[in-house]
Amino acid sequence: MANGSPRLLVVEDDRNLGTGLKLNFELEGYTVDLVHSVREAGAQLLESGRYAAIILDVMLPDNDEGGFVLCRKLRDAGDFTPVLMLTARDRTNDRVRGLEAGADDYLVKPFELDELLARVRSLLRRRDWEQQVSEEPRERLYIGTAQIDFAARTCETGGEEIKLTALEFDLLRYFAENPNRVLSRQELQQKVWKLDNYPNSRMVDNFILRLRKHFEEDPKNPRYFVSVRGAGYKFVP
Repeated sequence: MANGSPRLLVVEDDRNLGTGLKLNFELEGYTVDLVHSVREAGAQLLESGRYAAIILDVMLPDNDEGGFVLCRKLRDAGDFTPVLMLTARDRTNDRVRGLEAGADDYLVKPFELDELLARVRSLLRRRDWEQQVSEEPRERLYIGTAQIDFAARTCETGGEEIKLTALEFDLLRYFAENPNRVLSRQELQQKVWKLDNYPNSRMVDNFILRLRKHFEEDPKNPRYFVSVRGAGYKFVP
């Protein structure tokens, strides 16, 4: 295998499945490290540096929700390596939890191998695009006194850092790309959370409240993230 091939970390407690995934990824030209627990994954991440993507099982032997925990720790530490979560849980709420923990995609077992490979390719294309963007002059958004740098994934106001989650950055970017346009909750769920036909729109409302707390002088009377009754939300730069 070429030294320049993308390197993946597979974290899967089912050893047969993990071995099968490793073999199939290697047949596709990837370099693959396989581990079976949160502890092993943490050690591998510390020792081996940056991966192109992480395929992460939710339920692991040393923590039933280890995938959620590990993903959240990575994001909190400023590591935005693309993460694809795998789980036997098929409830939409679990998918939402994974995305809110910072995962980029979510696949329910059992799954078709072709779909998994396609999703990983999609994650890597997105990573390559973001790297190209970071090599260009950085894209910045100003909201009041706050300055958001999308390439560096940083946000500060008055010299102090505002800590944002990956989804908060993604939501801000989508608003910035669509200024003064009314965006429905359904559109935001589809474009930012990658959720189709998800019946519960409170997730979007909760994230808007979080953005208002971060950026509005008076969150109860927002100037930038405006509600449009019966239609959705509008970002007014």
